[in-house]
Amino acid sequence: MIEIAEVFRRFADGYLSAHGATILPSHRRAIADILACRTEALGGHLWRCDQCSAEVYSYHSCKNRSCPKCHTDQTERWLAARKAEVLPCSYFHVTITVPEQLREVLRANQKDGYALLMKARQRPSSSWLATVGMSVGPSVSWRCCTPGPSSFFITLTCTVW
Repeated sequence: MIEIAEVFRRFADGYLSAHGATILPSHRRAIADILACRTEALGGHLWRCDQCSAEVYSYHSCKNRSCPKCHTDQTERWLAARKAEVLPCSYFHVTITVPEQLREVLRANQKDGYALLMKARQRPSSSWLATVGMSVGPSVSWRCCTPGPSSFFITLTCTVW
């Protein structure tokens, strides 16, 4: 099976060259950490068997939360917990696209910005413009699933007041 680190080794330089100015520092860090994970770049430990004196070198992991090598078990536990929370009803996919005027602010303040979007999702407002199946183009979007009467795809585009 191909690993994400292999994909990054092959394509990260070109991707960073093309999109470097718009990539968040946390995403740059994740790419760098995943590339270095369990390689000599992070060092390691030499393990020696007390019985037969066999030696095995083990490289250190990056511990980045986005690294599939480091957090597979944690991710699987998280997914199992979320699955246990799912209600026995239909869900629909909601995409909230942030207006161009707010994108830079949202990118710079993701924690607070996404918390506000979560609150907005909980309180539908007449200021949301619903468009089904339309592509808005390059944008900052937030996606979620929410319980509802049927399965369908809806895109909500926020309007500026």
